[in-house]
Amino acid sequence: MTDITLSPNLSRLFVTEIYKADLTGIAGFNDKIDELEDACRGVADDDVTGQDWCQKHSYLGYTSYGSVEDISRHATVFEELKRQLDIHVNSFATQVELDLSNRKLKLVSMWVNILDQYGAHSGHVHPHCAVSGTFYVSIPPGASAIRFEDPRLPQMMAAPLRLTSSRIDRQNFATFQPVRGTLLLWESWLRHEVLMNLSEEPRISISFNYA
Repeated sequence: MTDITLSPNLSRLFVTEIYKADLTGIAGFNDKIDELEDACRGVADDDVTGQDWCQKHSYLGYTSYGSVEDISRHATVFEELKRQLDIHVNSFATQVELDLSNRKLKLVSMWVNILDQYGAHSGHVHPHCAVSGTFYVSIPPGASAIRFEDPRLPQMMAAPLRLTSSRIDRQNFATFQPVRGTLLLWESWLRHEVLMNLSEEPRISISFNYA
């Protein structure tokens, strides 16, 4: 085992890593993000089953999660996004040293999220998957961030709180504020939530799972 020494008395163990990339820098892909926004809105307009699910569950906005399992087949621009995701997901898997036994991770689900003003998504994990993530299509001013939870939190019991000035990797929660074109990846067991959207405009993203 390689020991990561922080000081003569401290070693860092059991690291939780988040992968972040800016896809607007990819040649020719920046313009595709506008196409993705139109495609996301189109999926929402056509998906009556999804609209009914959102109304039934008081979801402020729209998600295709419960109705369209894989949107990558619904428009060419989603396939183009998938090609970029394949590259970054396998790069992430390599960097965090997952033992895939000479196999590659495969996209198993992809869905649209359109979060209206005051909408939020409570804490959850993505079971039966290896890597999950979100690509951010439209993040207007005031749109909500994503917050990750320390997976050790249920075991901490009477542990004191961390100082507000502590490093991000020592805090119980870590918040990431995405912008248009941000891609975030994490291992699927990591609990996360979307904070309340305070923007008057919808927050549009595409989430996905790899197994």
